[in-house]
Amino acid sequence: MAFIIKPLVTEKMTAITEKENKFGFIVRPEANKLQIKSEVEALYGVTVVAVNTMNYAGKNKSRYTKAGLLRGRTNAFKKAVVTLKEGDTIDFYSNI
Repeated sequence: MAFIIKPLVTEKMTAITEKENKFGFIVRPEANKLQIKSEVEALYGVTVVAVNTMNYAGKNKSRYTKAGLLRGRTNAFKKAVVTLKEGDTIDFYSNI
């Protein structure tokens, strides 16, 4: 079962990757650390040392437009930060 939805490529995550050899992923909310670890090792052929996960709740948003007040909600998601063994790396841009 695919627990990883997509890699997290932001300015902040790129800075952490260059500094500490950590990579971020958006994962399914029901995935646990062992499942995330085994899937990253299988997909990218690296050795995972640690997995940290964070649950983010969706937030209510509203804005004023010509049509009036628009209300909505952002998505809830789970983020995983994976620490790799020294010397291992993941290249997200290799198959573009």
